[in-house]
Order: sequence, then C-alpha cells, then structure tokens
Amino acid sequence: MKLPDPRNTNILIYINGVLLPREEAKISVFDSAVQGGDAVWEGLRVYKGRIAAFTNHLKRLQNSAKTLAFKSIPSSDDIRKAIFLTLEANGMWDETHIRLTLTRGEKITSGMNPKLNQLGCTLIVLAEWKPPVYSNSGIRVITSSIRRNSPQHLDSKIHHNNLLNNILAVIEANTANVDSAVMLDVNGFISETNDTNIFLVSDNQILTPTTDSCLPGLTRQTILEIAAKEGIITHEKNLSNTDLYSADEVFTSGTIGEITPVLEADGRKIGDGKAGSMTKRIQKLYSAHAYENGEPIPFKKPLKRADEN
Repeated sequence: MKLPDPRNTNILIYINGVLLPREEAKISVFDSAVQGGDAVWEGLRVYKGRIAAFTNHLKRLQNSAKTLAFKSIPSSDDIRKAIFLTLEANGMWDETHIRLTLTRGEKITSGMNPKLNQLGCTLIVLAEWKPPVYSNSGIRVITSSIRRNSPQHLDSKIHHNNLLNNILAVIEANTANVDSAVMLDVNGFISETNDTNIFLVSDNQILTPTTDSCLPGLTRQTILEIAAKEGIITHEKNLSNTDLYSADEVFTSGTIGEITPVLEADGRKIGDGKAGSMTKRIQKLYSAHAYENGEPIPFKKPLKRADEN
C-alpha cells in the first residue's frame, strides 16, 4: 500500500482513550457508524502549532450530536485532551488535518433503533499529514444532477457521517473528469459543492448562497467576517447557474480545501480562466487569520518528525 504521504504509515489513532497503530485502529461491527452512518464529524486543520476555529468546530460537533439525540456527549475539555494527546504522540505540529468523529456508539445487537445503544459514544481522532485537498491554482466543476438535502429531508446543518448525497455528486464529477460538483437545492438554486461552500465575485462584491440547504461552514463564516472587516460588500442570497457562469470570479471554501479558485463550470470559463484578484486577496487574508486566531497546541514543535529515528 503506497500512501500519499509516507509519514502517515506509522501514525497513532485515538479511539475511546486508547492510541492505536494505523493497522490496529478499528471499531466494532456493532458500532452505529458501521450500522447506519450514525455519527457526526468535524475536519480541523493545524497551522504552525495552532488549530483553526477549534472552539467552533467542537461546538458544531456537539450541536450535531445533540440534534441526533446522542447520549453522554463528551465535553469540550475531554475532546481537546484527546486531540492534543494524538497530535503530540504523532509529533504533529503543522500541515496536519484532523478527522474528528463521534459515533452514537456500539449497539448491543444489530439494528436501527438508538435504544440498542447502551454503551456510550465512540470518539475517534484521526490526524494525518495532509495538504489541502485542492490546488490553490484552481479547479474545474460541473453541476450535479443530485440535489442537496433540504431541512424537510435531512438538514444539511447536521454535520453527519451519512455522506451518500455528496458521494453521488462527486461520482458524477469523477465521471466528467473534473475536480468537484456544484449541488443545487430542490428549487434549482446553488447550495454548495460536494465538499465545500461556494462564493461568487461580481462587480467587486462577494455573493454566496444562503444556508437554507447547505452546511454553514466555519471557513465560510470566517470569509464573511474578514470581508466585513475589510469593507468588502457581501450578500447571502439565492444564486442560479446563470450567476455562476457570468461571475467575474468564483471560489470555494472549506477546512480541508481552504480557498480554491474555480476556473471553469460546466465547460464555461469563469472570468479570464485564472484566479482573480479578489480570490487571491481572500486567500491571503484567510491564511493569516487561520494562524493568528487559531488555538495554540500546548506542546512545543517537535525537533524531529515522528517517523524519524
């Protein structure tokens, strides 16, 4: 097995208080994540000894778990300790992505009913050396035929592990040989991509869809706050594909994707087909903000990587 980053070969993964080597890190076949995708998650990023939007990520994880009526949800302090323990054990201080998962826990027998969950939640901290998923130079997208869930079906504000809605969309992107898929809501307005929020730039103003049918991403919120501080006009409104195709610039946002220019949508070149000035400005401002406002990791930068002798 050849990994994208060989440093991840010997990582230690946290599962319910125990650090386990990669090959031994497993959960029960009776766990709710296996039985029905019954879990919530967060993606966090480490920048030079700081975790961006740490408190807000933990709050969203706990709110999602509360919405799904999980029992005995871990406290923020307990989750923090688990994350810091994992990072320190792996010697991770920068260029790290953390996949934080909280499942409803192990069932006493297979089945759908949460009454079968009597053993408490399962907490998983998976930290890897990983670059942003998209290139800063830009991506191409298509519009998916798969509609984003609305609150009357499965509220996208719940950051849950049942990602088939998104996976079906990215399968279409893969088939079209592009990087990502734009998902519309049930009314035909742009919601988000299969894994990021989306922004349009028109006449030096930033436009983004409402959060009626998309996850209100933390990176998305940071961009809106940065724009307000910088005096950039923003609008949250319904946007159609016509707005997308005719925009001066388009970019996406997300913890693992950061700020990514969209150069082409459904075969239409966006602007001049290159990252625009507003996108570059937001990229620079976001990078500074993510580091400066991140929560410090309570240990010093390792002298050597964890995989070095």
